[in-house]
Amino acid sequence: MSKITETNQQYYQGAQGFRGDAGNTAGQAFTTTFDTDLVFTDATSWDPTTENYALNNFKLYTSVTGFPGSWTEYILAYTVTNNIITITATPGANAFIVVQLKILTGGQYGNTPAEEAIGQTVENNYGGYQYLKLGDIIDNYMVGYVGDGKLIQTVKKSDVVFWAKRSLQEFSYDTLKSIHSQELTIPESLSLVMPQDYVNYVDISWIDELGVKHRIYPANNLTTDPYARLLQDDTGIPTQDNFGEDLEGTSITEERWRAANTRLLDSSWYANWENYGYAYGDYGLNGPFNWGRLYGLDPQYSQWNGWFGINEREGKFTFSSNLEGKLIVLEYISDGLAYNLDTKVPKMAEDAMYKSISYNILANRANTQEYLVQRFKKDRYAALRNAKLRLSNIKLGEIVQVMRGKSKWIKH
Repeated sequence: MSKITETNQQYYQGAQGFRGDAGNTAGQAFTTTFDTDLVFTDATSWDPTTENYALNNFKLYTSVTGFPGSWTEYILAYTVTNNIITITATPGANAFIVVQLKILTGGQYGNTPAEEAIGQTVENNYGGYQYLKLGDIIDNYMVGYVGDGKLIQTVKKSDVVFWAKRSLQEFSYDTLKSIHSQELTIPESLSLVMPQDYVNYVDISWIDELGVKHRIYPANNLTTDPYARLLQDDTGIPTQDNFGEDLEGTSITEERWRAANTRLLDSSWYANWENYGYAYGDYGLNGPFNWGRLYGLDPQYSQWNGWFGINEREGKFTFSSNLEGKLIVLEYISDGLAYNLDTKVPKMAEDAMYKSISYNILANRANTQEYLVQRFKKDRYAALRNAKLRLSNIKLGEIVQVMRGKSKWIKH
């Protein structure tokens, strides 16, 4: 079970204030209680001249009066252990001290009126109440599901940790809100490296000048990215190097796709494509009037947003040439375990996590009666289905708004 632990100042401003003691003693310690843990790399991370200083997710400010505009960043030695800040020297008698979480562009509390500091906080500090940390799920499970008089009387915590992570991975693929997104610009090479925590793509769109997204479609049926690109001799036999390994060169398929894309997607098509009806529109003097009007036009080709492919060999997304320089948004699925920020579970899926852990523990334990396994399998399925419905975020008002357009008369 969870409850609100942060003050309003901690949540909205990302700041927590303290006062130095009247004796101005050295080694004063201040315990922060943010839901976000303080990141402090090593003993020198307090020093702005060191590389690790930029990795901190907070800054420390002091003031004699505490009035707006009187704050200065504290850049003398201090240490951080388990969210406890210990100032090596003296902060000043009765000094005002503020720990300020950073946004991506850095903390802004110093020399900023307090009323303007709202929002200068680590982004993942917002909206955190809707989630539970994976560690809390594991601890809650050990308390509520394991022990004397309970169905699972004994289990190693390491087993619970393993099945909790496996459950989180499986949930992330089709149940939890584990869709990540990146805003990128397509370079001249027409390829982008897959994100480090990439599992599968959800959607790729280019963004126009008004911020409206236009979906880019996969080019699976138009071209491909060969995994192996073998060099051959005159008889067609693959050639090898001095170590007996096949020699590989550049892909002719990929070169032709990059070179031909502009003509395929714009008005100057190859002449032998003009009767296939892949284009959509009327080009007047630039081409036959029947383009896009042929009977049996395939809808999958009737779009102008461009195409993307997946080069599994190089771990990259490839794009058609008409997308060069375009701003795109890549939405993709991760497994929920790549970063610490990911290892959190929506509260609406909490029960499904418990049921999944129980089922996996019982299903993989020797001499477990089969009816128990089947019972928990059904419980897991029902809880997972409920979690999907809850997290689908279906709103009746939004459905009604869409359905209003269905009352229009269809003109023939």
